[in-house]
Amino acid sequence: MELELRINGVIKSLDVAPNELLLNVLRREGYYSVKHGCDHGHCGACTVLIDGLPRPSCVMLAMQAAGATVTTAEGLGSLHRLHPLQETFIDAGAVHCGFCTPGMLLSAYALLQRNPNPSEEEIREALAGNLCRCSGYNRLVQAVQRAAALLRGEDIEPISIPDSGGRTRSWDLGRASLEPYEQTGAGVQRVQVMMGQPERQIDAIKLVTGKPAFADDCDLPGLLHARLLTSPHAHAIIREIDTTEARALPGVHAVLTYKDIPRIAYTSAGQPWPEPGPHDQYSLDHTVRYVGDRVAVVAAETAEIAEQALKLIKVDYEPLPAVFDPRQALEPGAPRLHPEPESYGIYDSNRNIASHVQFEQGNVERAFASAELIVEGEYILPQIQHATLENHVALTYWDEDDRLVVRTSSEVPYHVRRIVAALTGLAPRRIRVIAPRVGGGFGGKHDLIVEDLCALLTLATDRPVRLAYSRADEFRSSRVAPSQIIRLKTGLRRDGTIIANQMLVLVNAGAYGGQVASITVGSGLNSLPLYPCPSLRYSAQAVYTNLPPAGAFRSNGALAGLFALESHMDEIARRLGMDPLALRRKNWLKEGETLPFLSLVKASYESPTPQQAGLASPYPAEVRLTHCGLPRCLQVVEEQLNWREKRRQGQSGPGQSGRIQRGVGIALAMHLPTSAQSSLSSATLKLNEDGSFNLLISLPENGNGSHTILAQIAAEVLGVRPEDILIHPPDTDSTPFDTSSDPSSSLYACVHAVRQAAEQVRQQLLSVAARLLKVPAESLSLADYQISAPGGKSLSLSQVALQALYGEQPTPISATSSWNAVCNVPTFAAQGVEVEVDTATGATRVLKVVSAIDGGHIVNPVLAEGQIEGGIAQGLSYSLCEEMVYDQQGNLLTTNLNDYRIFSARDMPETSIVLMEGDSSDPFDIRDIGEIAIAAVAPALANAVADALGVRLRQLPLTPERVLHALYVVRQQAARPA
Repeated sequence: MELELRINGVIKSLDVAPNELLLNVLRREGYYSVKHGCDHGHCGACTVLIDGLPRPSCVMLAMQAAGATVTTAEGLGSLHRLHPLQETFIDAGAVHCGFCTPGMLLSAYALLQRNPNPSEEEIREALAGNLCRCSGYNRLVQAVQRAAALLRGEDIEPISIPDSGGRTRSWDLGRASLEPYEQTGAGVQRVQVMMGQPERQIDAIKLVTGKPAFADDCDLPGLLHARLLTSPHAHAIIREIDTTEARALPGVHAVLTYKDIPRIAYTSAGQPWPEPGPHDQYSLDHTVRYVGDRVAVVAAETAEIAEQALKLIKVDYEPLPAVFDPRQALEPGAPRLHPEPESYGIYDSNRNIASHVQFEQGNVERAFASAELIVEGEYILPQIQHATLENHVALTYWDEDDRLVVRTSSEVPYHVRRIVAALTGLAPRRIRVIAPRVGGGFGGKHDLIVEDLCALLTLATDRPVRLAYSRADEFRSSRVAPSQIIRLKTGLRRDGTIIANQMLVLVNAGAYGGQVASITVGSGLNSLPLYPCPSLRYSAQAVYTNLPPAGAFRSNGALAGLFALESHMDEIARRLGMDPLALRRKNWLKEGETLPFLSLVKASYESPTPQQAGLASPYPAEVRLTHCGLPRCLQVVEEQLNWREKRRQGQSGPGQSGRIQRGVGIALAMHLPTSAQSSLSSATLKLNEDGSFNLLISLPENGNGSHTILAQIAAEVLGVRPEDILIHPPDTDSTPFDTSSDPSSSLYACVHAVRQAAEQVRQQLLSVAARLLKVPAESLSLADYQISAPGGKSLSLSQVALQALYGEQPTPISATSSWNAVCNVPTFAAQGVEVEVDTATGATRVLKVVSAIDGGHIVNPVLAEGQIEGGIAQGLSYSLCEEMVYDQQGNLLTTNLNDYRIFSARDMPETSIVLMEGDSSDPFDIRDIGEIAIAAVAPALANAVADALGVRLRQLPLTPERVLHALYVVRQQAARPA
């Protein structure tokens, strides 16, 4: 059918199918700002303006827009003339991964068109239909407010960030001047230029103008569309599968089942070789182990034909007993999920234990026997979804050299190449993996999810293939943050001194082992060391169940460990009659002490398989702490939360009168990465004729600002602006090798690789300039694109570049450097929450969150604050409303972003974020702040609710139903006769 639309002012006549969605038509026409996010109009990523009104294009037929004026983000502004909204989104740090940004811009634009002076509440309401998983929305609101002021002709204040002293620093972004470098005898620069400056995100303009940036933002001639058939049973054997009718359907090019591909055991976890986790998965198997498990995959000319083909596949299942609770899975007689002999690396398949770790120091039993007080508690964490706005997607095709290209939304391109090579039988040299910008990760894109099936279909058809998950696929068939049950037992003296701690962790691994080796370590590694004591025991095991497989999720288990431990510390304080902060100060980790527990990392990766016998821990068995930011962080949060005043005057706690009860809570956090091996990062830097530089790295950009930070670091060393550092996305053909399995934590290693490469290039520049100026290289200074010698002689970088490349002695200037180490200096944080709880409905309203982060030197404060705010939003959402719910047959009941609710702009409270300046002498002491931003939110919130009600809830999320039930139980107990 012919459809006429006015798109961004241009009238277009299009041929569309009667049932074709407007989203698909616009993307087919090259309007890649319109994103596929949720399929139901819940997330707002597909927002367009229809005659000036925001509408979700994923639930609107193209024919419904006939004759209308359609506006996409491409129509708001261009590279050379940005709309004020696009400008302020960039300057306020409101652009993170960028996947939701076009939809946000259009909703904000529509608001300002009808209301040029909106209130904050009106802005939040206008943006409530546009979900963002990376930001905390507050900077988005600030960006809209600033744009509204500009459009009204008003001046706006510079961006300001509070520092650890309570002062604010202000910047006009993009206008910082270059200052000269100091020179030492060795010619090493010492004055910071770009470090600490809130530079614009280097690719933000591309994102706000809707340019192609993500894996799915491309068009391939002859592309086939793939669809996945998944299991309706939680546990079953496929007795027979008949694909005859599906293969005969016109337009179908391939149907693959377990009969059509080699049976190769692998782990989907994108971790360095040799992978520590169980190898217990097969691309397609004759046994299915959860509802949503892979059964068959189809490639056809259109998505509709592929969907039709799935319905023609006949599968005869033999249902098997299923188990969903890890405690039941451990019982004698429980169904065995992995009896197959081909799988390996499983800790104990007879008992369904995928992974097990054990650590003990001191005499734990003797310490408990001598304790004057013992406090015990059990804490339950839910299974949750990463809910990234960009779904998993891969496109595979043969290039002109008969090599398989995998274009994917993965964060681990080199690991994808290695695993795809093993599963397809292709040599790694015949596979090229390209990983463009990632639309949110949070650990959910550390696994091989769709790439292997997509590659196998290209091998079968010799055609380009696209395999993209729907939102329902994401919920049913990708990876989840696992549920955990944690039991804590603490022995103390009456003065509050901890003498023994025991943490027992049970992880619901789901159907496959994947990331469980890291998770079982992470729950303890980033919690128990906060309070060292002479006797310590940690035991964790991950147990198979017939639920979706466990994957990495922000800090790999630390959220669970910290929720349990920091809730437990408040319970101990109540039993002792101590202030919870005093108890923490008495027992916390101090400078000069050794970090216990690191030997656990080594123990956890000692594999029983010959393939993994040489695996070593990334950490030494013992590290002495040279810096601890906990005292400063806690002091800031205590003061900003007005902790003592509220507790003393009865403004919080169960003594309040009335239906609404207020409470305050505080929790601490620390973060160390839990990589299986030391984190190897590499960087290549080369000079261009105009004095700009190409920087090639394999660290993906997922919204944490890592590429901007690395550009700032290179720019500082080389005396240029960050925009003169041209960063190339990860590509296994051109960007150097990287073992990254966690982009946030791997930033530490990449920072040092980039710094070293930049310093080598700088020395080469000075050497060429010294030859041209006929002076010693040691006498030269580098500043503001100029290399200067004493006496006033100087050369521009472009002059040096031209002479180096084309002069009498051609000397191409480039360097490659690697850094092979993990950061063993923890990131520290304190977070505080103030809440009010409605005792009649059980509803919890967060009034304020205070977060103080000690993460070394902050390269870009605006990006850092935005990242922390995003972690806070995710932590609040995780604590209050996120939980995957199943029926008794293992069917997921929360399969969309309406049933599974995450925070929106209208949900966010006031936040106060303080970035603690590092006191290290190393200006490149740059630690991960993204992971710790979420870490202590849940326990701080739970502690605040307990303070308000006098009732402790030990299970997340803190839903109104759970709050009311806890109040009911307490009231029933109080009503019983003594």
